[in-house]
Parts: sequence; C-alpha cells; structure tokens
Amino acid sequence: MLEQILDHLHNYFIVKGGVHTGTFTVADGSIDLDFLQPGQYFRVVGSVFNDGVHLYPATNLTAETFSGEVWAMAVPPAVIALAAEIGEWVGNHPNDGYLSESFGGYSYSFGTNSRGSAPAGWEDVFRGRLNAWRKVS
Repeated sequence: MLEQILDHLHNYFIVKGGVHTGTFTVADGSIDLDFLQPGQYFRVVGSVFNDGVHLYPATNLTAETFSGEVWAMAVPPAVIALAAEIGEWVGNHPNDGYLSESFGGYSYSFGTNSRGSAPAGWEDVFRGRLNAWRKVS
C-alpha cells in the first residue's frame, strides 16, 4: 500500500543525492547497499524481479543482477502511519463497483468519488490528509 500511496503522491521522499545508478546484485534474498541504514525505505527501478519499494535490509528479494537505480528514501513516519490506516480502510471497504443498492423496502447509497462516477476509493477518502505531501509533476 505504501508504494501505491507514494506513486499517487508523485513523491518518494528521495534523500539528497539518493538516486544510485549502477549494476546491483541480489543474492540469498537480499541486496547489500552501503548507502542505506537498517529501517530505511528504498525503491528499486530497472529490475526484472524486484522493482518496487522495500524496507532495508530486505530479505525476500528474488536473486538477480540488474542494471538500474536504487533510490534511498526518507519517508516521514506520519506517511507510514497514514499508509497503514489507508491499508486498513481498503481492507474494510472493498470496491465492488456499486453506487447504490435497493431491495424490498431497503435502499443504501455509497459515497462517490470527486466526479460522482464511481464509489469513493482511498484516494478520495484520504485526499485532504494526503495533499500535504503531494508533488506536482
């Protein structure tokens, strides 16, 4: 969920000088990166098997050697906490595509997105709280 949120924000909180380009090797489920600290998030770009956001030291990566980038990130704790909250919300609100339902004497309408054309998703529900970290791209 964190990666989806960062992508939605167009903000990966890259540390200054944090984009490292080169050839990287993943072995025994991990990648050795001397520019990261334990507990720091990083993004892999250009890998066949491991593209995405990971927490260092990652231990569940797929073995490979790739030419690409590793981005050192400094994701604020508030964003990480909000990502957990959004993940919980998503788990409790499956998007089945229905805007309303009725049967017998019962009817119910769901919240809609900002265009009124679909059920409200996490992007709509948490928009106000996410906007503080949004980057215009």
